[in-house]
Amino acid sequence: MKIKILILLCFIQLKVFSEDVFYIKVHFLMGSKPKKEFKNTETNWFGGKLGGHVGIEFDSNQVIHFLPNGNLHKIAKKHKKNSVFSIDQTNDFWEIFGNVCNETKRVSIIIPINKIQKRALDSIVQSYSKQVPYDYAFMGMRCGAATYDILSQIKVLKKVHRKTNIYAYFYPKKLRKHLTKIAKNNNWKIEKHKGSNQRKWEKD
Repeated sequence: MKIKILILLCFIQLKVFSEDVFYIKVHFLMGSKPKKEFKNTETNWFGGKLGGHVGIEFDSNQVIHFLPNGNLHKIAKKHKKNSVFSIDQTNDFWEIFGNVCNETKRVSIIIPINKIQKRALDSIVQSYSKQVPYDYAFMGMRCGAATYDILSQIKVLKKVHRKTNIYAYFYPKKLRKHLTKIAKNNNWKIEKHKGSNQRKWEKD
């Protein structure tokens, strides 16, 4: 009888624990440029092979990502923030450069978070999408640093000074390499999709 009760209690605890686990996806759109023979049909993307984009799927089919909104500033301005945290459906995120979703080389890192982290993330999403906290600038916060900012606030990544963040994650590949290493150490799932052979893609 005691064994049956113990098994039942373990089952209940496991069920409660599993219900407190949420999963977010950090989506990386790989940087690319057209191959020579397709220059007339393929478009140039911002940043080329060192460009790309990154965002966080915080809820099913809902991706928050940081974008310029207006003229791109060379140096960040405090009182004129030409930026926005946009929330888009997943396929729309993948097609941010006017490309076709299924022809995009991409990587998604799936991260488990707990209830407290999820609540914090939802609060950040609500706040940032209403009032952007910083300017988008070439020498300032961009999509990689902005994504790191959110992940550090929910304690997925280590909190760092904003200037350190800007320098360390100047473009998405740097964040992707850092997060991929953490994912492998923690056995987080990584999803990959090959891109069109009409473009030169950055390497993993």
